[in-house]
Amino acid sequence: MEKWTADLTTRTGVKVHVRPVRREDEAGLTEFFSHVTKEDLSFRYHAGIAKVGPERVAALINVDHAQTENYLAFGENGEPLIAIATLAYDAALERAEVAITIREDFKNQGISWELLHYLADVAAARGCKAIESIERRENRAAIELERNMGFVAEPDPDDSTVMIVRKELG
Repeated sequence: MEKWTADLTTRTGVKVHVRPVRREDEAGLTEFFSHVTKEDLSFRYHAGIAKVGPERVAALINVDHAQTENYLAFGENGEPLIAIATLAYDAALERAEVAITIREDFKNQGISWELLHYLADVAAARGCKAIESIERRENRAAIELERNMGFVAEPDPDDSTVMIVRKELG
């Protein structure tokens, strides 16, 4: 079994297989982003982009795996790619930023909840002390989900449009 893989089941019964991104995932990632809303792209990249191009897809694949890992969540039977979950650690591996993006047609099925739990477990297993998410204030759904999972939300002191949502890991 590949390290850092998991089979998860959401509260609604959706089964997903999670594994780290691979080089051969380029076409699947390109297809995935064609099913992500412009609003969700804006929340993920904190910019008004309409489409994820080849350079952003390559950046998801070509990472320093000691510092950053992108996990892909596939539906039952391996298709389709329904979510991307990212853990990006600081240099000391004590804090990690998380980001999750879900295909539009798979939203509101508990996938983000399960993936966030999974990312917290992976980060804790690697010795990380805290995880945090940088959310635009208008991304109320993500902030509320994170609060429900024990995260604490505080305004970013450098940007009034952003919230830092943080959870200490035990």
